[in-house]
Amino acid sequence: MNTSKHRLGLLLGPLLFILIILFYHPNGLSHAANAVLASAIWIAVWWITEAVPIAVTALLPIVLFPLSGGMDLNETTASYGHKYVFLYIGGFILALAIEKWKLHKRIALTIIKIVGTNVTNIILGFMIATAFLSMWISNTATAVMILPVGMAIVTHLKDNPKTIENENLIFGKALMLSIAYSASIGGMATLIGTPPNLVLAGVVKQTYNIEISFSKWFLFGFPIAVILLLMCWIYLTRFAFKFEQKEFPGGSQEIKKQLKDLGKISYEEKTVFIVFLLTAFAWITRSFLIKSLIPGIDDTIIAVFFAVFLFILPSKKKGVKIMTWEDTIKLPWGIVLLFGGGMALALGFESSGLAVWIGGQMTSLGSLPLILLLLILIGSVNFLTEITSNLATTAMLLPVLVSLASALGVHPYLLLVGATLAASCAFMLPVATPPNAVVFGSGYLKIEDMAKKGFWMNIISIILLTLIVYFILPIIWDLETGF
Repeated sequence: MNTSKHRLGLLLGPLLFILIILFYHPNGLSHAANAVLASAIWIAVWWITEAVPIAVTALLPIVLFPLSGGMDLNETTASYGHKYVFLYIGGFILALAIEKWKLHKRIALTIIKIVGTNVTNIILGFMIATAFLSMWISNTATAVMILPVGMAIVTHLKDNPKTIENENLIFGKALMLSIAYSASIGGMATLIGTPPNLVLAGVVKQTYNIEISFSKWFLFGFPIAVILLLMCWIYLTRFAFKFEQKEFPGGSQEIKKQLKDLGKISYEEKTVFIVFLLTAFAWITRSFLIKSLIPGIDDTIIAVFFAVFLFILPSKKKGVKIMTWEDTIKLPWGIVLLFGGGMALALGFESSGLAVWIGGQMTSLGSLPLILLLLILIGSVNFLTEITSNLATTAMLLPVLVSLASALGVHPYLLLVGATLAASCAFMLPVATPPNAVVFGSGYLKIEDMAKKGFWMNIISIILLTLIVYFILPIIWDLETGF
């Protein structure tokens, strides 16, 4: 724990707040906008330095906005009950049910069994399983779920007398990194897959009153996740690591053994799987099928409905439901508060006029070609999230990008989507993302391993995202006419 960094942040945040409130009054900046700016600087400093837990920092708007005159208390606190907060809660309850009945483990092992036990295929199998789960479940939860399965495979390779010396270490490093990377990449595919995606949807709804539906995001995000996952697999198995032993000795037996240990698929697993399929089907078809039958339906309503349904469905144990309230103790309430803080910041930037003012100060960037501006933005966010929370970064940055897009006369989705996707692509450091921290804790990796291999994954993702956002996003979302 870097206590000096924490102490510095603890003092610097409120000090900058006071200095801005008292002495910084440039032309065109209203009192409310000045108050929101001062508050945002304090929040940003505490988020970057983690002077207090980032979820606690997310509560600051409730105190700072009303007292400084940035936004009234009712408006501020209403942001913490935004519909996307409840979309996340509903989605995570479904994830908890999958974890509780060990459905995740069966899915992962079945995928690996299908792809085979060639060393590179095992890594691909783990990546597909991890990315698939991460589309629906928090990246952190996915990495925590998959890690024990991966470690069991590495241990089996280590203990096998036919294994070439040190080959299990190389395989272990590659497998751990593949789990971390694919957990982050899979989250990009769906609106609920990673918190920054929901922050984006919230900011767009708050600012433009336009809804980014689950299916609209999926149409764009899923192909990106597939392409990046494939590139990541090729990079890890062909360039980052070299395997002398192509075939995993006894690999198929180990997978079969783990599947056998799980036993026959239980009634509870089947039930959760059916609810999961129904939820995914409803999310994907809501905008073009279900909405015509139920006009008021929404992604949040779907998530909460099926979450509630899990508390009604019985398990085989007498008197016990598929989900109980005690199971929700694992809900990440800190992330729920972070969403609220992000929504409050977005509303404060917009309602006070601060967003428009900031946009006006950034017009000099308009001289850059749009593709170069995107490259700089995506690269900056990518490396910034190596040392800050991706959720905190998007919550701070997206309201600013709204005004920048307006000032430069470019479609806001280009900047907002570019920054949001980049926030999910920090691959270098253990602190960059929770999945990185989870696999680092396995003991197979050193920081040097993560930094060297992750740097090139960062570069690959920056180039890929820049090209996709610039060339493909306007076509898929019809940005010329759809805004």
